[in-house]
This record gives sequence, C-alpha cells and structure tokens, in this order.
Amino acid sequence: MTEGETSNNTRTVAVPCPFVKRKVECVGAAFLRYFNIKCHGEDALFETSTANEKSEEVVFDDDVEYLRSLDPKEWKQQDHYAVLGMKQLRYRATDDDIKRAYRQKVLRHHPDKRKAQGEDVRSDDDYFTCITKAYETLGTPAKRRSYDSVDPEFDDSVPTAGDVKKEGFFKTFTKLFEQNARWSEKRHVPLLGDDDSPREAVERFYAFWYEFDSWREFSYLDEEEKERGQDREERRWIEKQNKAARAKLKKEEMARIRSLVDLAYAHDPRVQRFKQDDKDKKLAAKRARQDAVQAKKAEEERLIKEALAAKQKAEEAERARIEAARAEREQVKKLLRKERKALRDTCKANNYYAQTDEETVAHMAAVEKVCEMMKVLELQELVKKLEANGRDAFLQTVKEAEDRLEEERQSLFETKKEQEQKVKKELASKVPIEWSADMTQLLIKAVNLFPAGTGQRWDVVANFLNQHGTFIDDRRFNAKEVLAKAKDLQSSDFSKSSLKKAANEEAFDTFEKEKKKAVSVDDNSISKSDSGSKLVNGTAKPKMNGDVPKEVKEVLWTKTEQELLEQAIKTFPVSTPERWDKIADCIPNRSKKDCMKRYKELVELVKAKKQAANLAK
Repeated sequence: MTEGETSNNTRTVAVPCPFVKRKVECVGAAFLRYFNIKCHGEDALFETSTANEKSEEVVFDDDVEYLRSLDPKEWKQQDHYAVLGMKQLRYRATDDDIKRAYRQKVLRHHPDKRKAQGEDVRSDDDYFTCITKAYETLGTPAKRRSYDSVDPEFDDSVPTAGDVKKEGFFKTFTKLFEQNARWSEKRHVPLLGDDDSPREAVERFYAFWYEFDSWREFSYLDEEEKERGQDREERRWIEKQNKAARAKLKKEEMARIRSLVDLAYAHDPRVQRFKQDDKDKKLAAKRARQDAVQAKKAEEERLIKEALAAKQKAEEAERARIEAARAEREQVKKLLRKERKALRDTCKANNYYAQTDEETVAHMAAVEKVCEMMKVLELQELVKKLEANGRDAFLQTVKEAEDRLEEERQSLFETKKEQEQKVKKELASKVPIEWSADMTQLLIKAVNLFPAGTGQRWDVVANFLNQHGTFIDDRRFNAKEVLAKAKDLQSSDFSKSSLKKAANEEAFDTFEKEKKKAVSVDDNSISKSDSGSKLVNGTAKPKMNGDVPKEVKEVLWTKTEQELLEQAIKTFPVSTPERWDKIADCIPNRSKKDCMKRYKELVELVKAKKQAANLAK
C-alpha cells in the first residue's frame, strides 16, 4: 500500500501533526497509538484506555442474519437504529454512541473486510449500503430529527374512555405523557404526578400540554425528493406538495395531542376534586359576604380606633422629637455660652491682650465678633491657643475673623452685583432698538444693495446694519426686526414718516450753508440781456444776495433728496393714481414738476451711459 492510500475497513481522519508540517492520514489503531505517544507522551495511553473502557459500557447488537435480510433498495423503510445495533437505545443514543456503533459495523461488515475473509460480496446489492444509509440518517442532526419524528417503535394511539376506566387513570396516562414528552420543544416537561399532587402542579401540567409546542416534523415521509426534479419548476412543485403533506400530518399530530390532553383532563380525579372545591368555595364566599355585611360596622369602628391610636402615637413621637431637638439646641446654646464666657474671661484676665487703651476697646469689640462667628469646638481650640501663645494667637484670630467677614461681604456684594447685571441685561434684551434717521437711511441703502433673490437676504441686511451702524449698547438687529421695519416703511405713508422730517432738517442746513457762501459775479462779463446771471452747467446761475433763486434750487439736488426720490419711486409704482403728486409730497421743497424733471434727467443719464458703453465696445 502506497503513501496516502488507506484500507476500506477503517475510517480515515485528517488531523494536524505538530511534528510534520502537513495533515497526516491516521489509519489503524497502531498508528493512532504511535501518534498519541508522539503528540502527548506516554500519559496519553492511560487516558485513551480509560476513555475506551467508558465507551465499552454501551453494547451494540450485531445481528448478521438481520443485516443480510435487508434490501438496500428499501433502506428508507428500515429501522436505522436496529441496523446500527441500537434498537433498544434508539432516541436516547448520543452522537458519540452512533459514531462508535457505525465504526464497529464498518470494521466487521465492510465489503473489503468480508472479501478478505473469502465471502462473496455483490457491490451493487450489498447490505452494507443499509449501514451507510443508516449512519447518514442518524449521524446528521437534521436527518435524525426527521427520522425520530416517524420512529416506527413509537405508539401514536390514544386510549379510549373504557381503557381508562379499566386500567386506571394514572396507570394509563403516566406512560403516555412520558412518551409524548420527547416531542416537546421546551425542556423540563412537567410530569403527570399522582393523586396527592398540589393544585398548582396540576394546573401547570395541563397549561403546558394545552399549549404544547412539538418539534415533530414529517419530512422523512415525503413521497418525492426535491433534488430529483429535472428543472426549477418541477422542484418547486415537489416542494409545494411536500409542504402540504407535512402540514396535514402536523395538524393531525397536534389534534392527537389535544385529544389525549382532553381525555386526561376529563378523567382526572384531581381536576374533579378541584372543581368541587371551587364550588364549595363559592358557597363559602356567598356566606362570607353575608357575614361581612354584619361585621362591616364593627370593622369600621375598629379601624377608626386604630387610626386614632396611630395618630396619637405619631403625635407623641413628634412631640418627643421636637422636645429632643429643643433639648439639643439648649445644650448647644449652654455649651456655646459656657465657651464664650470662658473666652471673655480669658481675654479679660489678660487685659484683652492690649497694650493701649485704644487697643483695649478695639479688642473688646473683636472678642464679641469672634464669639458670634465661632462655634463650640472653634471656641475651645481658640481658648487653648490663647493660653499657649497669648497675644499672637489673639491677633491672628482677630485677623482671620476680619478676613472672613470681608470675604463674606465681598461675596454678598459680588452676588448682588451679578444679579443686578443679569436683571439689567434681561431688561435691555427685551427693549427693542430705536430706529434713528441714520439707521433708516442705512436700511434703505442695504435693501437696495441686496435686492430680492439674495440668499438669506434679511440676515445679510441685518449683518450690514450691525457692521456699519452706530449703537450705544450691546443690542443688535436681527433679521426679524429688519424685515418688520422694511414692511413698515413700505406700507406706511412715506410723506408722514420721520425720514421726511430728517430730510427737511438736512435741506434747511444745506440751504443755510449755501446762503453763507457768496457767489462773486463779474458784471462786465455778463450782457445786459442776461444781467445778474451766469450759466452753470447750462443753467443761468444768478448772483446771490442772501436768497437762493428758484433756478439754482431746481439744479441742486442733495444726497438726501436724491435718496428720498428713489425711495418714493419704489414705494409708489406706475399703477398708483396721482403718483407724482404723492412722490412730491415725500420730498420737501420740491414740486411735482421738479420731481418729474429730475426723473427724466436720470433716465437720460442712464441712457447716455449705456450708449457710451456700447460705443466703447
């Protein structure tokens, strides 16, 4: 036999070997013995032998005649536990038991082993196939669960009422419930018990079985295997048929369990006794209610007495507590008076540790402050210090007392100051900012700089005002206040606004400044037809003798007037009736004709700029 080959009468197991850098095919008991010695030493032999002794406690049957009678084609109808020699052990067999049973069968009935012994073996019709199929079924947890669900040795019958009367309740049902408990999904299945079982145990037993959750499934009885379908549609159809058959069998199984539980409940002498007890309890409860009506008054009186006694007891306890607290306070006061007197006497005996009469008076006042500030233990410590250190200890204590008082005063002052500042800040934050004429002009400018469509427009306008405006405190505009003011300017009568008043004042100031500036005009350079006048920007500018002529006033538009005109044009659109009359009312010292003329000049100026830009291109 070459390396890597194994005989067919043993199982081949691949295990990692610590002294060979590959997996070794372990074959035979001798090689396993050698392998254990190399890997674990001589002590492993003792452990292996002990494990073998424990495993030999379970004896597996080896009925050769039964095995030879098996038909490999009918392997699914065979008893797999009997094939592996575990007919008595059955569902109680562990996985290790199944593996050892199969290993024994392989060592004894493998075709190669039997051929070596001279037996005629037909490879296509040999009973070893049944052994292999049995191990495949029982060695796989899912397949074993499926086979155990239809165990041919399990009795699915339900006894009749006659059988129960004949054999007795407990003799009949104890064995049946123990057999059916193997199908429970839950562990710790409650037992039927005996005639002396308590009511709680009986109720728990029937509650469990009426809600019994069975793991039993019937896939082993499928008429056709899904894998044999030629295509996907056929496999789906087979699976659908199998599921329907399983569901039907599952329903029948649950009906069987329910009929078994119903039959047991109907014939359980304990349940009948419990029902009679309940009936007796109801009658007793009825009599008790009648007695309760008569005893109600006495019970109320008893409760009242108990309440009064409890109240009196609580009052006494409260009085005792108050008295104890009062006594404790009196004791503390007494001790405090005693220690204060001791301090005063000590200071008086030492002339209050003073060197002059002025110090004596000051130290006497300091002693009283210390007495008021310190507690009993502090006073005791202070007296000890005075007896030990004298004047130095007294002066240090006085200084500490003054510092302590100063800290308390400072803390109170700071706290009061912080509260006042907080109140002022809260009041100031609630008061809105007043809109001055400059702020209103700045708002108009910001609205023109950031037209509709600007992202976060009113936040941007508010930031512009906060950056360029003048404020007297920490208050600043927000988007909501700016938007409200803009709407107010747009909806209000502009001619009556405070902006117009500010414009009037600015126009008057400008007029006063212009009046003070005398314009010198050369009479010789002016013709008689145009005497007393001079062209300024194409318009006759007369000689000023204290009054501003009308022609000059028509030309000179101040910055404020220009802004008022622009705002009025935006406020009153073209569809507004008597538009120019309303615009003229918004601008002081300007008529409707002046406003219309200025508007035309602005339009012509804009057109000229556009034409110049086009020529430049």
